[in-house]
Amino acid sequence: MNKQDTPNYEYARQEITKVFPLPGLDDGSLAPVILRLAWHCCGTFDKYTNTGGSNGATMRFPPELTDSGNIGLDVARLALESTKCALKWISYSDLWTLAGVVAIEYMGGPRVPWKPGRIDYVNDKRVPPNGRLPLGYKDSVHIREVFLRLDMNDQETVALLGAHAVGRCHKRYSGWEGAWTLEPTVFDNTFFKVLLNETWSVGTVPETGRTQYFNADKSLMMLYTDMELVKDPQFLRWVKVYAQDQTLFFKDFSDAFAKLLELGIERDLMGGVIGK
Repeated sequence: MNKQDTPNYEYARQEITKVFPLPGLDDGSLAPVILRLAWHCCGTFDKYTNTGGSNGATMRFPPELTDSGNIGLDVARLALESTKCALKWISYSDLWTLAGVVAIEYMGGPRVPWKPGRIDYVNDKRVPPNGRLPLGYKDSVHIREVFLRLDMNDQETVALLGAHAVGRCHKRYSGWEGAWTLEPTVFDNTFFKVLLNETWSVGTVPETGRTQYFNADKSLMMLYTDMELVKDPQFLRWVKVYAQDQTLFFKDFSDAFAKLLELGIERDLMGGVIGK
């Protein structure tokens, strides 16, 4: 038997890394989009009903597949399909979450603890409803509602939103356009720095009419939810901390993202997923 036939997660990491470079896409890398895929497949969890989360890979089915927050993620799912075909032993839900943590490290971010064992549901009976993902045009009340449902406090919320250091918005998908930082394939604490240090004003994306924030020379953008992080005193406290201390940001992000990956998953004493 070879590495393609038996579980070997270090080999899986190597294979995942191969799909990241893509010269024809945005900044030449799929890593930010794949991180978003991992985030969104976990972000459907609801602690009140214990439904949603990464287990099951339910984004393969409507209505999660067609949730407005997941538009554009077909690029990431398709890119990982060759890896899934090569590594038949890995589930989609393990592949998508592992790919997210590999993407973070690939872009210079922290190593995030990850455990295997997720399964793929065979039908749509346990697909969570639409509307659980954060909406970029909302306020701090909405942010807290979403992240409280994910069992995250203010500190964990701000740390997780620091992932906006990478990637960009696309007017063809969301109506918003632009990157949050000047180096959208580098995972660091720059998001917090530019949020504090740039001068922001509301403007409109001409082709879509969507409003967003632009910095002075319009080289960067922020969503309404991003700006809420400096308008809300409790959120602002952590923005300032992480802008000054990247090491702490990396630690807190790693802890919060590892928690996000495990939402809705029960494990036995051996680390296996209960309820297969």
